Amino acid sequence: MAAKKSSGAGRRVSSIERILGRLDDLDSANLTILVQRLARERGLFEMLFDTIDEGILVIDSTGTIEYANRAGMRMVGLRGNETGSAILWKLVPDLARTLDFFGEDNLAPNIARDAEIFYPEHRWLRLQLSRISLQSTEPARFVVILRDITADRESTEEMIESERVNSIFTLAASVAHEIGNPLNSMKIHLELIRRKLAKLDVPAENTKSLKNSVGICLEEISRLDDILKNFLGAIRPQKPDLVKTNLVEIVIDVLGVQKVELENRNIRCSMIQASKELPVVLGDESQLKQLVFNVTKNAMEAMQDGGSIAIELYCDEEFVYLRVKDSGCGINRDDISKIYEPFFTTKNNGHGLGMMIVMRIMREHGGQVGIDSTPGAGTTVTLQFPKPGARARMLPPTK
Repeated sequence: MAAKKSSGAGRRVSSIERILGRLDDLDSANLTILVQRLARERGLFEMLFDTIDEGILVIDSTGTIEYANRAGMRMVGLRGNETGSAILWKLVPDLARTLDFFGEDNLAPNIARDAEIFYPEHRWLRLQLSRISLQSTEPARFVVILRDITADRESTEEMIESERVNSIFTLAASVAHEIGNPLNSMKIHLELIRRKLAKLDVPAENTKSLKNSVGICLEEISRLDDILKNFLGAIRPQKPDLVKTNLVEIVIDVLGVQKVELENRNIRCSMIQASKELPVVLGDESQLKQLVFNVTKNAMEAMQDGGSIAIELYCDEEFVYLRVKDSGCGINRDDISKIYEPFFTTKNNGHGLGMMIVMRIMREHGGQVGIDSTPGAGTTVTLQFPKPGARARMLPPTK
């Protein structure tokens, strides 16, 4: 009964072992049957291994790949005709550094690691390496199990980044609020001073200078109040009100606000609409203005002694592009990946929030940001928006 309850695979293994045990008694017919059975068994197991999402590799002590399932070949960039000759550590050197693999004498029986690899593509792998030699007299062999955890890592990093950004927004909003309170108090008292000055029974010439000073203080307080309101509106996470918006009009409005500063900095600014089709996107007008303002402001601040800013708008079948190119100092290659981080800045008076806000707004609009920069030659920022129809196709179907 016990034999009947055993699995089919168990019965096949037992049958093969019995045949192997009587190998000397086999004639040519039975030997052919045995070879065919072994071939079927091998084909079955290879088919099963190829259906597994995890990569499975068998290597010897030198790292030579003796077997790889389909997922394993894809993960390490192995071609079918390279099995038996390719060395894993040469294909993916990052794995060797992660495992500290120096052959069978210096390798622990079981090793588990998370590894970041860059070939054949950038991804994170969770790997386990174990020794599988069947007999002590046989050369050592090892099985390497690889699981792609890139999506899990990215999800975790996005969650951490989101929490960090939210905490920064909360802190910034709190600081802005605390600054706003004394500004309001100063404005009230300056208004009282102005009224008392108006009631003084003295010649107007004697109080003219004082009244002018009070007026200037009130104007500066109003300007600071507007800056705080715009800052809070920019950093406060809020769902965009998406309507069809012409990017040309957005750019014209922003450049109108920045006109005086552009002239003072001796910066020439040009705008080209390269496509006949109007660059219309689904966007929140106020957020898009903040977006363009931040990008052009960065471009201006990258030029100390004048220069030029070229703005180009164009479309293809799927996307609308807004490209801002400046002739400024450029960005070092090592710094490009950091510019979206909170408070990272290369400017003496920068706050490091501008590009983080740009990235947040673009994500909310389903778009992407691209940056190309050469130190000493300038920077090009490309904002890519989905067209209204393309964006609709990206959304899940409604039930």
